[in-house]
Amino acid sequence: MKMDGKTVLITGSTDGVGRYVAAKLAAAGAKVLIHGRDKRRAKTLADEIRARGHGDPIFYPADLSSLADVRQLAQAVTAEHNRLDVFISNAGIGSRTLGTERRTSADGHELRFAVNYLSGFLLARLLLPLLKASAPSRIVNVASLGQHPIDFDDVMLTKDYNGTRAYAQSKLAQIMFTVDLAAELKGSGVTVNALHPATYMNTTMVREGGITPVSTVEQGGEAILHLAVGDDVAGKTGLFFNGMQQSQANPQAYDEAARNRLRALSLQLTGLTAA
Repeated sequence: MKMDGKTVLITGSTDGVGRYVAAKLAAAGAKVLIHGRDKRRAKTLADEIRARGHGDPIFYPADLSSLADVRQLAQAVTAEHNRLDVFISNAGIGSRTLGTERRTSADGHELRFAVNYLSGFLLARLLLPLLKASAPSRIVNVASLGQHPIDFDDVMLTKDYNGTRAYAQSKLAQIMFTVDLAAELKGSGVTVNALHPATYMNTTMVREGGITPVSTVEQGGEAILHLAVGDDVAGKTGLFFNGMQQSQANPQAYDEAARNRLRALSLQLTGLTAA
């Protein structure tokens, strides 16, 4: 995909792999919409992009643990831009971010489910009119190989909480949404794919978890860019990739009944109505 004149939104793009992807897309000619919570880091990235003569990125602050903030972000993007060619849902928190105990979001939902999955679900749905109007366009959900089936009797993990399971469940939910939304958008010109970019990249999230990085941000960034702009995936949708290669997710991702349950729950929790 030629990026000149294209508009791209990347959540979680003031640090780590999102930052790398934002800089690369700006260098390719895209108008980059940066998202994060840290204004200082956002300014540093924007200054770097401008200094290289790669356009004028726009920063949108939002706390994705708050559905109200997600709505404000979507409203700002749709009000200020007449097109959105690529939406990369990259923001997330790790299994040990803010500690190992169970935490809840501003809306009372289990924090990892809220930030890693529910915010991206709501944001994608609110941005769909803009993405459809800009077709052919793409949604890329940054998920993980770490996946755990959802227990619909205790989605918020109120019993026997485990941060690793919470993280893995939220990442499988992202992939289930990817498969579900791709089917819904068939024929619209909007593709939706998910990926595990790379294992334990050298990011803040990985270091916070006390894990020694085993791959680079560049490795993961290139895998994300492949789905965002690669010509060979232009017509592909509803798929999960491990790095650059198409792969298989946890079997629950391909269970239509489970995806229907997740969709109904997600619409209820976000206050949206069924499409």
